[in-house]
Amino acid sequence: MASSSRVGDESSLLDLTEKVAVVTGANSGIGLYILFHVARAGAKIYLGARTEDKFNGAITRLKTEGLDTSRVVWLPFDLSDPRKAKESAKWLLEREKRLDILINNAAKILGPYAQTPDGLSDSMVINHMSPYLFTKTLLPLLESTARQPGSDVRIVNVSSVAHRWVPNPRYDSLEAFNNDFADTWKAKTNLYGYTKLANVLWTKELQRSFDRANIPILAMTVHPGSVMSEGNVKLFKSLMFGTIINWLFSLFFISPFDGGYTPAWAAASKAVAEDRKKYAGAYLVPFGVIEEASEDARREDLAKDLLTTTDAVLKQYDYA
Repeated sequence: MASSSRVGDESSLLDLTEKVAVVTGANSGIGLYILFHVARAGAKIYLGARTEDKFNGAITRLKTEGLDTSRVVWLPFDLSDPRKAKESAKWLLEREKRLDILINNAAKILGPYAQTPDGLSDSMVINHMSPYLFTKTLLPLLESTARQPGSDVRIVNVSSVAHRWVPNPRYDSLEAFNNDFADTWKAKTNLYGYTKLANVLWTKELQRSFDRANIPILAMTVHPGSVMSEGNVKLFKSLMFGTIINWLFSLFFISPFDGGYTPAWAAASKAVAEDRKKYAGAYLVPFGVIEEASEDARREDLAKDLLTTTDAVLKQYDYA
């Protein structure tokens, strides 16, 4: 049952005492426990959250789990506008001289299609464009850290098995980015999967760019598992016979604690350090297993379309 399973072997993680990490969307759900697992290994961690109240709420919950939160720092973080994401990155650059781990976890899950004030799909902005610009702005710091002796720099992008379910994905235009999938069955799921496919494509292209430039950084994507998150609980309870449905799913879904483990494992495990080439650009599923991503996720042409359009849109709207 989700409520009884508690994975997480501290001995499988590196000693991160001298390391600096960032976990976005870490004030609740999976993100809270990603941070928990990484923090147990000793890292100084920036907890990305929109408000200080959300940060303080997360600190209270982490303390109830027995975590020493003295090295957990609030990172003001908002993905709703790429400009805000870039400002968060610049804020961090002013305060740190190294960054060893970046875990992009924050995301919009299932919800109705909506547009930002600039007329862009908010799902694509929150789940892809803002994390992309946030990471791009931090790359000089990540690279300089990676060049230091004894460093092991990793970028982990939290994706989803939903990346496999997208019908005929295209990323070659702003129109494609704004696809609401209204003419498809399960439009909300397809929209979410479309953004999560973008995460895998971007990560694999990011790793290829590191390899070409001989930059010793690992980039990986992770499906954290089918998690009984707070969002899923609310969703199931809102349905007809919701209490029963919620109970049934709780038998098969894993807990947020367990869901947070695989992203943390990707970011900090000894196994990855011992065989970096094996994990470069990998797609991981619970609990640290490499799985082949979808056929679309392995298309380099699709990845190139994605990044070309992303850069063009960021420039067009003066985000970059």
